[in-house]
Amino acid sequence: MIVKNEEEVLRQCLDSVKDICDEIIIVDTGSTDKTKQIAGEYTDKVMDFKWIDDFSAARNFAFKQATSSYILWLDADDVLQKADQKKFKKLKEDLDESVDAVSMLYHIAFDECGNPTFSYRRNRLVKRDRNFKWIGPVHEYLEVYGNIISSDIAVTHRKRDKSNPNSANDRNLKIYEKRLERGEAFSPRDLFYYANELKDHSFYQKAIIYYREFLATRKGWVEDEIRACINMAACYRMLGNPEKEIEALVLSISYDVPRPEVSCRIGDLYKGRNLFRKAIIWYRLATEIETDDHQGFQQQSYATWYPHLQLCVCYWQAGEMELAEAHNQKAKYYRPHDSQVKYNERFFKEYKEKNS
Repeated sequence: MIVKNEEEVLRQCLDSVKDICDEIIIVDTGSTDKTKQIAGEYTDKVMDFKWIDDFSAARNFAFKQATSSYILWLDADDVLQKADQKKFKKLKEDLDESVDAVSMLYHIAFDECGNPTFSYRRNRLVKRDRNFKWIGPVHEYLEVYGNIISSDIAVTHRKRDKSNPNSANDRNLKIYEKRLERGEAFSPRDLFYYANELKDHSFYQKAIIYYREFLATRKGWVEDEIRACINMAACYRMLGNPEKEIEALVLSISYDVPRPEVSCRIGDLYKGRNLFRKAIIWYRLATEIETDDHQGFQQQSYATWYPHLQLCVCYWQAGEMELAEAHNQKAKYYRPHDSQVKYNERFFKEYKEKNS
């Protein structure tokens, strides 16, 4: 792990892995709080690394300290839940030495019941003697190749308290801007993640420029290209330009089959204009299309309860009550306690009683 001012979250992370790892290595990049003190309660391998605005440099330094056969990497606001700890122990017992890396799910957003709503895969466990390297000063990635297997183990991201001044900042944005000031050439990946930082800091017009520059390279990962279109659409939405929003969403389809999120967002635009029949086409597509188990972002709500709940509304507005009720029941399967689902059930019951 590399850390800086993580006293708020570090203990929960280390508690979740202390019994499954043979050694814990923590590299501190300049903490001014109790991070190092807390880390010292779990391991004697706490060391310093002078921060040079380069995440990969820090992570590669941390990897060099490892002595075990495989390396698991985490961030301080990650945890392994009890069930995933058990799966990890089983993986250690059964792992064949021919495996170079193991990808795991990364859950980063959740509904009110704690169910993951936003996930993707990351190569989390890697063979030490392959000497895989981290690449990129910011939004770094671990370059992995060889015999890679997929696991159902999940790493869970625990959000920080937004009232904490260390929970969010413009550090990454500043790193990118310093690189631009130095005249550094951005890779396609740099362009994509810089655009994301701009969007997250509400620089929507500038973000759109860099998303388009990224797409123009035609050298990005397809999942990033699709996400660039979705994020660009979100920028146009914030700028109050629905025509450009739908244009960006449709553009994503040129890279692969429509993602459920894209279909639902197009459906939302038509529903917002009371074009319910057109909205139905897109919401139905979100429920029917099958996508491979790709490595990109996956928001389960757009393929499960959300389109069914919208189809309930659209079919009602189109005068097809039976279909509306049927889709509300399908939404209930995924979210049995959802307030809108329950409201719809009461509405249908009262409507039938009045018209019986």
